[in-house]
Amino acid sequence: MYFDDERVVVADSGNHRVLIWNPLPAADHASAAVVLGQPDFHSEGAKLFQLPTGVLVHNGKLLVADAWHHRVLVWNRVPEISGTPPDYAIGQADLAGVEVNRGGAAGANTLYWPYGIGLAGERFYIADTGNRRVLFWDGIPEPGEPARGVLGQADFSATGENRGEGVGPRSFRWAHDIAGDANRLFVADAGNHRVLGWTAPIVSDGVPLLALGQRDFARAHELGYDKQSAAMLRFPYGVSYDEGTLAVADTANNRVLLFRPPAESGAGLAADAVLGQTDFAANGENEWKAVTPATLCWPYGLHLHRKRLAIADSGNNRVMLWTLGD
Repeated sequence: MYFDDERVVVADSGNHRVLIWNPLPAADHASAAVVLGQPDFHSEGAKLFQLPTGVLVHNGKLLVADAWHHRVLVWNRVPEISGTPPDYAIGQADLAGVEVNRGGAAGANTLYWPYGIGLAGERFYIADTGNRRVLFWDGIPEPGEPARGVLGQADFSATGENRGEGVGPRSFRWAHDIAGDANRLFVADAGNHRVLGWTAPIVSDGVPLLALGQRDFARAHELGYDKQSAAMLRFPYGVSYDEGTLAVADTANNRVLLFRPPAESGAGLAADAVLGQTDFAANGENEWKAVTPATLCWPYGLHLHRKRLAIADSGNNRVMLWTLGD
């Protein structure tokens, strides 16, 4: 999901649609103003989208990661009318294409399950999950523009899980979401139960300096339900970064962790705060109790903006907006 001072955009993945609230809702239960991907607010099923996930607004453009159609759809203006068609697709030759890697081998202009999209400064990134990599461009790409660089693989043709070599600092199992600014980049490597961090300048196949959720860059350890801590992650599917705070959707632990990541290199950093649980040891769905405004169940996506955090609380079929303190 995405929000700013004007709007909220939510990828309602299971209903294969995107909902837009404009202006920003001021109270609970507000109705969306725009639906994309369905003919009306009551229909469901794969039509334009097949499992939309990441959403982003930048310089007046709307971008949606249409994950199972292996493309990112672009609207040159954020739609104000339901059913507005996209202008072009990234990852396919045209809007009719929906095949894995355009029906061929992986390259600088192909995608396979692109779940996450994000900006770090003006650079645009796609978490190309099925190809076990992250692609990047200097700005939102034009139709047909190939990626400038790749992270997680040695080149644009490689697609091996963890590079076929095991877990390491330059590999992904499931790169799933992107966050950052002009100086920092963070990638949620969900399948390896970690978040990797780079410091600018970021180059193709560059080495990260930071690993969250693991004690070192060679581990992908998953702790069980009874052994959680402030420094461990289980399937972190979402990340967002703003004003020095990194929010991580620690999805399988039913919580969101907040970090103030250092600029220097390292691994195993403990989180500063937790949302959705009473402490860092707990990880039950809705705290193993009833649903409340303070509980979470499978938080999947999130977006941090000016000390406000929106969380797609997917297991509870809701989006929650939190105000963070200092």
